[in-house]
Amino acid sequence: MPSEPLQFEQRAHLAEWMDEPCGYAEFRDCLRDLAKVNRAVFSYRPTLHWLEKSALRKPAHANRDAPFNNDAPLHIVDVGCGGGDMLRRIESWAARRNVAVRLTGIDRNPFAARAAREFSSATSRIEWLSCDAFQYRPTERIDLVLSSLFTHHLGDAEIVRFLQWMERTAARGWFVNDLRRERTPYYAFKLLAHAMRWHRFVRHDGPISVRRSFRPHDWRRYVDEAGLAGDAVTIFDAWPGRLCVARVK
Repeated sequence: MPSEPLQFEQRAHLAEWMDEPCGYAEFRDCLRDLAKVNRAVFSYRPTLHWLEKSALRKPAHANRDAPFNNDAPLHIVDVGCGGGDMLRRIESWAARRNVAVRLTGIDRNPFAARAAREFSSATSRIEWLSCDAFQYRPTERIDLVLSSLFTHHLGDAEIVRFLQWMERTAARGWFVNDLRRERTPYYAFKLLAHAMRWHRFVRHDGPISVRRSFRPHDWRRYVDEAGLAGDAVTIFDAWPGRLCVARVK
């Protein structure tokens, strides 16, 4: 008998191999191929566009039409940073635009910080930390909190908690860059991953990540449960197959 068609109406509760214990070499090789995936599917673009068009504007009480200038570096924290390719992109982007930044990558997996340091140049000044974001206690203010392909790894209650944490922690705003739960990106990624012969974790986890991801009504519910004003948070699609959530204070 043919198998039942996959359902995309609700988030799937499936395990990803990358979240399971493995050796450092396997984890590092998976992260290296994930960076290739991110380049191939333009994963960085929504975050960089938001930084350019929204986050680097003056606070609401100032003239929003003028670029934000501050003598202190803009402290940006990336939660669930993995191998750090998003922050390295931001580091290059900030250097091209002469924007002073302090960049911190956080990941609970201790192999992530090790791999991120290995992948980064000797001149990079990004700080890599192995810790739970909820336990992170910086001595200086955090301006912006980012995450990319992180929230779909969390359960619903954890996502609500994460939204509340970002709202308390980020002085200037926060941005979630994740996937949209639809059939087209699910099957398209399966084909692409196998054609490109990416790491076996990537081939297995990528389609599952889509099934664990979101539709706009999911995020509206999380925002409401987190006690955030709906008009303060923007939920929007970004091609290909992205669903982003943004907050500028």
